[in-house]
Amino acid sequence: MTLWNGSFPFYPGANLCFPFDTTWAVIVSVFLSLLATFIIILPGIRGRGRLFWFLRVVTGLFVGAVVLTIQFTRDWETGWVMANMSYKSFSRALVNADIGLHIGLAGVNITLVGNPVNQVNETINYNEHFAWSFDTDYDHSYSEGLEKGLPSPILYVAEKFTTQSPCSMHRQYRISSHYASLTLWMAFCTWVISILLFSMPIFLYGGYMLLLTAALMLFSLLFFFTARNTPKCPIQFGPAPLKTDYGGSFWLTLATGLLCLLLGLGVIILNSMQPEKLKLVFNLDEQKGEEEVGHKSYLPAQPNSSTQDVLMVPLDELCEVTATQL
Repeated sequence: MTLWNGSFPFYPGANLCFPFDTTWAVIVSVFLSLLATFIIILPGIRGRGRLFWFLRVVTGLFVGAVVLTIQFTRDWETGWVMANMSYKSFSRALVNADIGLHIGLAGVNITLVGNPVNQVNETINYNEHFAWSFDTDYDHSYSEGLEKGLPSPILYVAEKFTTQSPCSMHRQYRISSHYASLTLWMAFCTWVISILLFSMPIFLYGGYMLLLTAALMLFSLLFFFTARNTPKCPIQFGPAPLKTDYGGSFWLTLATGLLCLLLGLGVIILNSMQPEKLKLVFNLDEQKGEEEVGHKSYLPAQPNSSTQDVLMVPLDELCEVTATQL
């Protein structure tokens, strides 16, 4: 469609919101499968250590799933605004819609939902992703949006994050997101090492790895915090500004980092002050007791002292006693 036949070259079909991101859906499915497997073998664990074992499994899988999932989520920073805005370029038609901005570590998502959805003889329900990872070009994605003829509100918000924009928001968020993603990958590695150390078991160094995991997760928040609090251009739709705030992924990372911090400190303190209780948490005392019982059950019976005394009687005395009885 061209301008010469009286219509505008706009995107013919809306890129609708998918209910969930397939990447983190796969990650969550894998960890839920592992949890289901551990629950199946849970009845095979005897004694009071069953509860501690289950809590360790749930906590470990939760931390690993969070560290991996937040790499691909798109709600580290979110914001919504409802306003009357121009829907098409070179057109005076106004629509009432909600426009949302969702910033993640890999890029931004811009959504546009009409109130109602069907306006100006079109379905207004868009969700566009503009990536800024190392293997993608944000400006190229923005140029493709221009060629598709995306609605003006989406292009207006996306333009704020281009490299040519005087706002410099692209550089701030892109660099901060890359460093935050790098520290989270390092946190995942330290989490794996802590799991291996606890299974050996080497409690002290496992606690140190948990502390390092917590520190890396909190540092990732610090990197993203620097981009969030730098001065940036306002995104204005008439009298209504589009303001963003920290999203669910930010608060989930903070909660998981504090959890790792508390667990690491708890392991280190118990290892230095009450190591027996720490062994009880990791089911080492019960396993040791069962091994000792099993070992004793297979030991040959030792003769008592009275039997040994009888067997040690000299032969001449035994003959004299026998002769006297006769």
